[in-house]
Amino acid sequence: VQLVESGGGLVQPGGSLRLSCAASGSFFSISAMGWHRRAPGKQREWVATATNGNNTNYADSVKGRFTISRDNAKNTVYLQMNSLKPEDTAVYYCYAERVRVALGVEYDYWGQGTQVTVSS
Repeated sequence: VQLVESGGGLVQPGGSLRLSCAASGSFFSISAMGWHRRAPGKQREWVATATNGNNTNYADSVKGRFTISRDNAKNTVYLQMNSLKPEDTAVYYCYAERVRVALGVEYDYWGQGTQVTVSS
């Protein structure tokens, strides 16, 4: 199972970016997909999660500015980031939780990360 992220880049404060993460490979289902981020010199921080029932949760630091969505048919999760701030600068990592690869066999997977830089 592979997770491939796209959509990172450089944006000015107040701008927007949309991240995408597509899961590929052999599996039957994915329980939840979401995003973490790691800023320079800081620990990894959870950002948002979308379950396969389309329930969503957000870190307080991004609530009201970021929107996570999921296309189960495409096994893809998106992160729409609006009103970006310099403190949102980080490498953003996609994850897929409890991926069922066989009966009774589930694993978690991570993407390689995509850089988001918010700077004027």
